[in-house]
Amino acid sequence: MNIDLKKRILAFNDLGILFNENFIAKNDKTFPEWNSILDIKLKEAKSFNSWFTHENLKLSLKNWSNQLKKRNLENWISNYNISNDNNKTIAIIMAGNIPIVGFHDLLCSMLLNYKCIVKLSSEDKVLIPFIVDFLKHRYPLFHNKVTFEENKLKDFDAVIATGSSSSHKYFEYYFSKYPNLLRKTRHSVAVLDGNESDNDLALLSNDIFDYFGLGCRSVSKIFIPKGYDLDLLFNAFFKHKEIINHNKYVNNFDYNKAVFLMSEEKFIENGFIILKQDSKLGSPIGCLYYEEYEDVEKVYDTIRKSKEHIQCIVSNNVIDRVTNFGSTQCPKLDDYADNVDTVDFLLKI
Repeated sequence: MNIDLKKRILAFNDLGILFNENFIAKNDKTFPEWNSILDIKLKEAKSFNSWFTHENLKLSLKNWSNQLKKRNLENWISNYNISNDNNKTIAIIMAGNIPIVGFHDLLCSMLLNYKCIVKLSSEDKVLIPFIVDFLKHRYPLFHNKVTFEENKLKDFDAVIATGSSSSHKYFEYYFSKYPNLLRKTRHSVAVLDGNESDNDLALLSNDIFDYFGLGCRSVSKIFIPKGYDLDLLFNAFFKHKEIINHNKYVNNFDYNKAVFLMSEEKFIENGFIILKQDSKLGSPIGCLYYEEYEDVEKVYDTIRKSKEHIQCIVSNNVIDRVTNFGSTQCPKLDDYADNVDTVDFLLKI
């Protein structure tokens, strides 16, 4: 591993320290001035986007601080043959559904020493520039490596773009002539067999409710055996009951409930989450779809046929790419969006 790569890794390790000490409210800070600025930026992010609550912002810091450790970064990046002499420029179009959701693409590109042109989501404009400023402070050779563009992207060699299924068509039209990694809407599902412990279901509730269910890693559909007692789920969900006090969430909950009522569709609810039987993968905010099964092998077949639309599969059963209960919102460094290796893509440009 070359010296400059080691220094870049140390810069991201320092970012992990900053995040961790902010999350745990440690009094003796390693980077006191930057921690103070981070506090301000977190308040700005919350003010700018009300989906970015204090709890969700801190959750993002916690999850990233667990990954941005020197040993984790070294073990991850050691799987690739990385040269320090890169003169490529990567355009990164970021999503904004959850806090700093586009950071992983930036991490991959900066570790490989690429130049980055970043187009931020209008929903998440505060924290990524702060992160870049901190990294430049810790590793001066990052200066001039990252620029932010609000208008038309130009002068780049490849593009990574994340958005909805509708924006994906736009991405394909404009970026087809470049090496590209284009992502669209995905959903996460859980497969239950009825033998889950109370703790499993409590952890599953985090997979459903963290970030209000806005992420592609948020479980929006569960498969349950026929005759499954839905009260088991409602009991496990109860610890998230305060979510209904969030203005945007309750608006979505009330709207979807009204739509289902007017359409005379069957559903059950407990005052903060709607359970509705539906074959679709993606449920609206404030709602969780479920589907009963008699033969779990048919569920696996459905999942295999829908693999291009699924990000995570939560289960205790033996399924390809299974994710443990409570882990969907805690991706590791090599848990790539759309299950496409971002580093490998960048190295092949």
